[in-house]
Amino acid sequence: MKNGSRLAALGGVVVAGALALSACGSDDNTTATASNAPTGDIDCATGMVNAAGSSAQKNAMDEWVKQYTAKCSGTQLNYNPNGSGAGIKAFTDGQVAFAGSDSVLKPEEVTAAKQRCQGGNAVNLPMVVGPIAVVYNLEGVDGLQLSPETLAGIFTGKIKKWNDQAIAKENAGADLPDGDIKPVYRSDESGTTENFTKYLKATAPDVWTADPAKKWPSIGAGQGAAKSDGVSGQVKSTAGSISYVEMSYAHNLKLQTAKIKNGAGEYVELSADSASKALAGAKQVGTGNDVALELDYATTTPGAYPIVLVTYEIACEKGLPAEQAKFVKSFLSYTSSADGQKVLTSVGYAPVPQEVLSKVQASVKALS
Repeated sequence: MKNGSRLAALGGVVVAGALALSACGSDDNTTATASNAPTGDIDCATGMVNAAGSSAQKNAMDEWVKQYTAKCSGTQLNYNPNGSGAGIKAFTDGQVAFAGSDSVLKPEEVTAAKQRCQGGNAVNLPMVVGPIAVVYNLEGVDGLQLSPETLAGIFTGKIKKWNDQAIAKENAGADLPDGDIKPVYRSDESGTTENFTKYLKATAPDVWTADPAKKWPSIGAGQGAAKSDGVSGQVKSTAGSISYVEMSYAHNLKLQTAKIKNGAGEYVELSADSASKALAGAKQVGTGNDVALELDYATTTPGAYPIVLVTYEIACEKGLPAEQAKFVKSFLSYTSSADGQKVLTSVGYAPVPQEVLSKVQASVKALS
């Protein structure tokens, strides 16, 4: 970072309100320690780039940037967690070097992305598994078990009491209270809501009839709360409540989490390992170096927790200015490495399973 022209050449136009996530830019401002610092060699880049997109991967990006910049002095990555749609637009407009997204490029975005990449392809690279916890507040009832149909019944308001027969049947021996169920949903548009409703639509279509969406649909029951911290706080303070939120928030507030029935008939407890298993059976629908995935929410993989979202890094296969391209390849080589994936569990995510990660690593290696 030597002068203004270098910053412009490497970073593009800085997105308004971009959040600088350099080594001192995350919520946790500790420096890398011997226990979590990268152990392998990194082919470090120099300078600065800007990126933007998914807020679901913000904590992962915070940690990655902290570790990368500790190993590669003199580098800076500014990541603006402004949402997947805004990040993709910033990418196709040439404002950022790569984008984070909770979904792959839509057909109408592919053409703009190809123009951004000077005729090269933009590739979708799954980098983070974000498990969605079903959290609840029910004193004396730990390890609550729920099937997709029962979960859909709760969030449509068809199942109103905690001792409803449907819940009791799935929780033999549990002391279920005769109290009202109080669903809580995200009041703001959210990739978490979109993925949660995708799961409900895929696994309980007779009960959950609404199409998946980032905005909570009209058939949904409950009270809204803004953002993940608002949802988590509402559940923490409201007896009888239930909601859906990223695993990291559930762990941070020590919320009760339900076991969810998968396609194999198992009620599976949420963990980094069980969430990774769900992705292992995902189908690759991208071609060539594009590792776009189609999740199987009805997964029959033993021990797989079925409610997960995948966040991608969307990058040019070729076509970026040389120094930008070198930075992006260097950084994504780290995030897709064993070291990069290892840190995810410490910040509430699950690593990409090796059978998928190997494809991502090959794709990153092909970036030029």
